[in-house]
Amino acid sequence: MIIWLIGISGAGKTTLGKLLEQHLKECNKKCYLVDGDEVRSLFNNDLGYTDKDRRENIKRIILGAYLLDKNDIIGIICNISPFQELRDLARDKIKDYNEIFLDKDLNISVRNDVKGMYKNNIGKTDIVGIGQRFDDPITCDLRIKVDDMTEDESFKIIKDYLVRKYGEEYE
Repeated sequence: MIIWLIGISGAGKTTLGKLLEQHLKECNKKCYLVDGDEVRSLFNNDLGYTDKDRRENIKRIILGAYLLDKNDIIGIICNISPFQELRDLARDKIKDYNEIFLDKDLNISVRNDVKGMYKNNIGKTDIVGIGQRFDDPITCDLRIKVDDMTEDESFKIIKDYLVRKYGEEYE
C-alpha cells in the first residue's frame, strides 16, 4: 500500500509520516518513508518551485511510490502535492493508494512556521497557498483537521483508518 500524506507546508506531513513509519516497523511491516524535500535533494535540487517544477518533482515521487508498491513495501509519502490531477494520476497508477489530507489553516502555518519556510520565502518565491494554488482534495480517503488536535490524536486517526481498512495487524 501507499500512504500519501498531503497538505501545505507545516501541516505535519513528515512528523506524522515518521510516527507512522515507526508504528509500521513495530508491526513488522516493511515500509519506507519518502519525503518531498529528500527527493529534491537526491536530484541536487535541480528543480525550483514553479508549477512546472513542482509537477516534475511529484512525477518523480509517483514513480518511487509505484516501485515501492510493486515490491510490496509500504510507502509513506510526505509531500505537499498541490495538484489534484497528479493525485488522480497516482491513484490511477498505484493499486493501493491511500490519500490522507492534513488540513491545516494557512494563517496558523505562517504564524508557527516550524521550518522557517514562510519567513525565508514570502516575497521571494511563490509558496503553495500564497501565490501558488493548492487544489482542495476531492478524492482523499481521509481528511484530518490538524489544527484541532495534537500530533498523537492525528496519528491515532491515521492508525484507526488503517485498522478499519486493513485489519487488526495494523493496531
